[in-house]
Amino acid sequence: MTSFEDLGLSEKALSAVARMGYDVPTPVQEQAIPLVLEGRDIIAAAQTGTGKTAAFMLPSLDRLEHAKGGSGPLMLVVTPTRELAQQIGEVAEQVALSTHHRITTVVGGLSYKPQIAKLRRGTDILIATPGRLIDLMDQNAVRLEDVQVLVLDEADRMLDMG
Repeated sequence: MTSFEDLGLSEKALSAVARMGYDVPTPVQEQAIPLVLEGRDIIAAAQTGTGKTAAFMLPSLDRLEHAKGGSGPLMLVVTPTRELAQQIGEVAEQVALSTHHRITTVVGGLSYKPQIAKLRRGTDILIATPGRLIDLMDQNAVRLEDVQVLVLDEADRMLDMG
C-alpha cells in the first residue's frame, strides 16, 4: 500500500496531510500527486468524496512559490458554484497552515469590497466562480499574468451551465 510519504510530498505538505486526517492516499491522490509535483498537466475524474481537491491542492501548494506583497495570484482555481468554491477554500486553508500561502476566495452573492481589499493585499491562490472572476477582471481588481497553475474544477459542469 502506498503512503503519502511515498508520493514525494515535502514535510510541510505531509504535516497538512496529518492535520487533515488522511491515513493513506485514495486512488485519485495516488495517481495525481506525483504528476502534479512534476509540473505535469492532468485531467482527473473521480466520485465525490474521493479527495480530488487534496489531490491537486497538496502538490500544487507544495511546489508553488509565494507571491510578493500586493501581487498574485500564482494559482487560479475556477469552479462553478459558491458552495464548491468555499469547500475548495477550506481545503486550501488547511494546506496553507503548513505552507503559509495566502488564499482568497471570490464568489458572487457577497460584497465586492472585502474581496477586492484582500486581492490588493496580494494572494497566492485565488479560488473563484466564473461570474465573479469576470466581474473582478472587468474592474481591473484582479490580474492573471502571474498565474502558474490553473485548475478548472468541475469543468464539465461549467460548460453545461454556459
